[in-house]
Amino acid sequence: MTTVGFIGSGYIGTTLARLAIEAGHQVVLGNSRGPETLADTAAELGPRASAATSGEAAAAGDLVVVTVPVSAFPNLPAAPLAGKTVIDTCNYGPERDGHIPELDSKSLTSSELLLRYIPDAMLVKAFNNIFFKHLLSLPRPAGTADRSYLPIAGDSAPAKAAVTEFIESLGYSVVDAGPLAHSWRQATDTPVWGTPYGPASNEKGQPAGEHAIRAALATATR
Repeated sequence: MTTVGFIGSGYIGTTLARLAIEAGHQVVLGNSRGPETLADTAAELGPRASAATSGEAAAAGDLVVVTVPVSAFPNLPAAPLAGKTVIDTCNYGPERDGHIPELDSKSLTSSELLLRYIPDAMLVKAFNNIFFKHLLSLPRPAGTADRSYLPIAGDSAPAKAAVTEFIESLGYSVVDAGPLAHSWRQATDTPVWGTPYGPASNEKGQPAGEHAIRAALATATR
């Protein structure tokens, strides 16, 4: 059993927490507003879930999921994330985050920017390209023909291996999309962002196999 810490508990964070619990993991939920705001969510998720501060969630996790607005990166608890495998689900949106010159100019990916704030973490980009309702509905057992794939990007082979094992436990397989510098291939409005899993209007989504995900990544332009 893995303990997964969550910094941010919005739609993707809560969905991942639910899937993690169903897979037998423990989850510790944190956000910027304090554990009292997550008490109801933790209670609804059951005895394998607890609420904490962001720093406590970071410290508790064998894996830590960061799922916050890009504008919140400066407020992340860097010290307890040192040495941890961190999953970055975040997408940059200037209309929400304000304009960030390094991201607007494409000199950095949002994951590379995140790493500036948590430099001692081992960062893996994942789960940022799928609608939360599809994420909840598309898990399938290993070996089934309609098992969906998710892209990941990162610079640490051990961290990628840990995240791959976690993703597989949730009911998905993985396509390695390269280093963090290539994580723009799965960013907002790229071919692999949302589209392979069907439109948001179809809440159940559609399975997306390895070939579909690799083809979508390959056709991305910057």
